Amino acid sequence: MKGKKVYIILGSNIGGKRSYLDKACIEIEKAIGNIELHSSFYQTSPWGFESNDEFINKAIVVNTLLDPNDIMITLLEIESNLGRVREDNKDGYQSRTIDLDILLIDDLIIENDLLIVPHPRMKERKFVLVPLAEMAGELIHPTEKRSITDLLNICEDEEDVTRVF
Repeated sequence: MKGKKVYIILGSNIGGKRSYLDKACIEIEKAIGNIELHSSFYQTSPWGFESNDEFINKAIVVNTLLDPNDIMITLLEIESNLGRVREDNKDGYQSRTIDLDILLIDDLIIENDLLIVPHPRMKERKFVLVPLAEMAGELIHPTEKRSITDLLNICEDEEDVTRVF
């Protein structure tokens, strides 16, 4: 049976960053589905908050039969199991062991209390668009009606996104 393609961005800026990303991928494969594609790893500055700790980010494509809300619940559980602590913070952004965000699920448009797909700020963030374009540059964003590569080309984010491995 054909599943849904889920595009996820992973990030870490605490401790063994690459190890956290690798562990998250293992858990995603166990609980959600087969990872069909991995982007390269990218080093990026924190977005939306001040920190001396750079992020390592990568994107993946997962094939799954799970319901979108169940995917989100599972990703939150994986974050928690890998030491992610969500502190009340008026800005909403902070350093973290792991961050797992759903960017797209096929061409679905979802908005409920748990999940908004496409990710509402993905088109503003080069650290999301660069690894996503590496894997799926021709993919059409379901609400913007433009390719990921086009969105990257017009993105006004000036942060450096450097491929590291």
